Amino acid sequence: MTTTPIIELRDIEKHFGPVIALNGVSFSVFPGEVHCLLGDNGAGKSTFIKTMSGVHQPTRGEILVEGRPTVLESPREAMRLGIATVYQDLAMIPLMSVTRNFWMGREPVKRFGPIKLIDFAHANRVTLEEMRKMGIQLRGPDQAVGTLSGGERQTVAIARAVHFGAKVLILDEPTSALGVRQTANVLATIARVRKQGIGVVFITHNVRHALAVGDRFTVLNRGQTLGTANKGEIDYEALQDMMAGGQELASLEEAVAEA
Repeated sequence: MTTTPIIELRDIEKHFGPVIALNGVSFSVFPGEVHCLLGDNGAGKSTFIKTMSGVHQPTRGEILVEGRPTVLESPREAMRLGIATVYQDLAMIPLMSVTRNFWMGREPVKRFGPIKLIDFAHANRVTLEEMRKMGIQLRGPDQAVGTLSGGERQTVAIARAVHFGAKVLILDEPTSALGVRQTANVLATIARVRKQGIGVVFITHNVRHALAVGDRFTVLNRGQTLGTANKGEIDYEALQDMMAGGQELASLEEAVAEA
């Protein structure tokens, strides 16, 4: 593993008036690494995603991209630097084809004099090829995205980000609404992306999914990181306990037992 992270956040704080959403969060991801960020609802994961992807600017702290201090002024700037985010809603139009969703806003064109037309032959060929690389065999490039399973839609979004130059892929709860088989497909897609040397930030509240593909694990609780561990250094029970609040959970269980 290279010694320079693709992206590194150091002591990040994010304040919304008197509310401190992130309080000294440090996090990094290296090429070819899956770094899992775990946390329950309200832990600060959404604010973290938006800070890392340029939606929010940190109140304090520093962001480095490939070792250089960087100000991510917008999501467009983050994407230009190779930081791509796949959100839970996926930003896809179900009635449109896989090809149109894959190329949305970046359609290849061919010219006939002053006339520009979408080059569907090229777009279809690339779409099918990129989906095959991710283990998905489409019936055809004109297949509507709405006919795909949840896991296949996730794969379309991931393949799109990779094709357009992502160096870091931020995945926001990609398995949260999927069944067992579709979850396995998405986790396999993450493994394929890692093999291409792309860094993956896998944000989840499911410890088992994280352990299946993760190389490092960081737990976020109430806007603070509780620690980072490498694969093999921590087990399911320890991670689950950290996510649940550790001592707070033990006190709650004790109070329930006494009731």
